[in-house]
Amino acid sequence: MAQAADQTREGTVQFELANGEVAETWFRVTGHLEAGGAPLVLLHGGPGATHDYLLSMTDLAAGRGVVHYDQLGNGRSTHYPERGADFWTVDLFVRELHNLVDALGLRGRHHVLGQSWGGFLAQEYALTQPEGLQSLVLADTAASFPDFVEAANGLRAQLPAEVEATLRRHEEARTTDDPAYAEACQVFYARHVCRLDPWPEEVVEAFAWIERDPTVYHTMNGPSEFHVIGSIRDWQVKDRLGEIRVPTLLVSGRHDEATPALQQTLLAGIAGSEWVCFEDSSHTPHVEERERYMQVVGDWLARYD
Repeated sequence: MAQAADQTREGTVQFELANGEVAETWFRVTGHLEAGGAPLVLLHGGPGATHDYLLSMTDLAAGRGVVHYDQLGNGRSTHYPERGADFWTVDLFVRELHNLVDALGLRGRHHVLGQSWGGFLAQEYALTQPEGLQSLVLADTAASFPDFVEAANGLRAQLPAEVEATLRRHEEARTTDDPAYAEACQVFYARHVCRLDPWPEEVVEAFAWIERDPTVYHTMNGPSEFHVIGSIRDWQVKDRLGEIRVPTLLVSGRHDEATPALQQTLLAGIAGSEWVCFEDSSHTPHVEERERYMQVVGDWLARYD
């Protein structure tokens, strides 16, 4: 696989908040932003994870720059553990992305790939009609969080009865911080988040960052992928998909918690969009079927450079 790990730089860009405070967004660039192919900006999931689990995407850095970053409140960017739901909004992260694109000089041309929650963010970004956006890749995502949760709970219903009983008991008792709840969640995650055994180190690391500071994940999402009680539980853009006017590729796994039915909604709503389903993957085909994934996404990006 083509890699450009020897051409990597890290840094931070300043991001002014609505109240005038200045935060820092950490980024990593692999390859050259001035190369022939338009740079690719990667939006990680969670909300509350980090860029780490998307590091395989450096495979795409031959002939283009690949930008990873940790969204505000996560990983190596500025943390605000005392802030609540009125601070952690979708708009905050859209503004942060615009700020990063401008600070890195990408406004003229760039692609965006958003994975999971990053796909929600990518849709919101595209709806601002950003200058220079060449194409969009929506990976393992949906156009509606209620629909996503409904799909995840449909998969949850197929778990062994004792696992479901453990999940329900702790959710009803509000003891989702109990290790037994996390253990039961892992049964779901092994089926529908990452089917590799063991999980790649970078995937484990992204989950570890959520545990180190769960502020964003717990505030916006909730305690798990299917028990969603956070501030974005009602998010949806289904009625606005027709406003996305850039070439859009959908990618997801056959066993994905972002189920094939959710991709059909995106496919029908975004004019001219295309969908590739990875038959042997769940929520992370970029590591589960890495070689084919990079071929598919790499070919797509080249079409719209």
